[in-house]
Amino acid sequence: MPVWIDTHCHLDAPEFDADRDAVRGAAKEQGVSHCVIPAVECSNWDTVRLLAHQHGDSYALGIHPLYTGLADEGDVALLGEMLEQHGADPRLVAIGEIGLDYFVPGLDPARQERFYRAQLQLARRFDLPVILHVRRSADKLLKGLRDLPVQGGIAHAFNGSLQQAQTFVAMGFKLGFGGAVTYDRALQLRRLAAELPADSLVLETDAPDIPPHWLYVTAADRSAGHRQGRNAPGELPRIAEQVAQLRGVPLQQLAQTTTRNAVSALPRLAALGL
Repeated sequence: MPVWIDTHCHLDAPEFDADRDAVRGAAKEQGVSHCVIPAVECSNWDTVRLLAHQHGDSYALGIHPLYTGLADEGDVALLGEMLEQHGADPRLVAIGEIGLDYFVPGLDPARQERFYRAQLQLARRFDLPVILHVRRSADKLLKGLRDLPVQGGIAHAFNGSLQQAQTFVAMGFKLGFGGAVTYDRALQLRRLAAELPADSLVLETDAPDIPPHWLYVTAADRSAGHRQGRNAPGELPRIAEQVAQLRGVPLQQLAQTTTRNAVSALPRLAALGL
């Protein structure tokens, strides 16, 4: 059975409160040997760290752009203290999830950018890669990376242009593909997944978010009482099957390639035997 790394899984999310251990165990049975658990705000920094240690996974610490409205300016200093305290932890593999979101209404773009750039500074200080939230913000994120270069990382849930993809890759980033690539209507994204160089891709679920098409329920069906399926790390092998079909490669080959890419993007994974 192929072995997979889910490079982006919010295992700490409340959707998993009732059965978190069972969800992680089921994913391992499906071949998902490792999950990277990114933080979103200071209140869950310890949670993701403890979960990673409990399940033999890894974690990232950061302030998500959707949480910048709730974050205090002092939280960046607290993040620096947390990174100092746990900097030698081999399971701490990145700063993240950080970035910019110009899709969700009501967020202050200037405030988001301040937090983004401050966290890039921390990535430089602690020599860590970053896990980027990229939603209608690729060009602005790239500008920040040109101004404040880091060692690379992952552009999570990438859905930009070919030129933007190539620029991220040239800057040392891998591109995360997950549930969105399973939708037939996602023509540009599926084209990228099929045609980008093999060494530029990593796989993710973003569980419980971005469900693959087999879990998705339309708004009309939800209003009629049908429940949305819950995305979980155990969905990764089935997502991978679709990516392998798009690329015309054997599943085992894709597993080996994307595992190698994940370790390249997040070098501390190597010390964990991945």
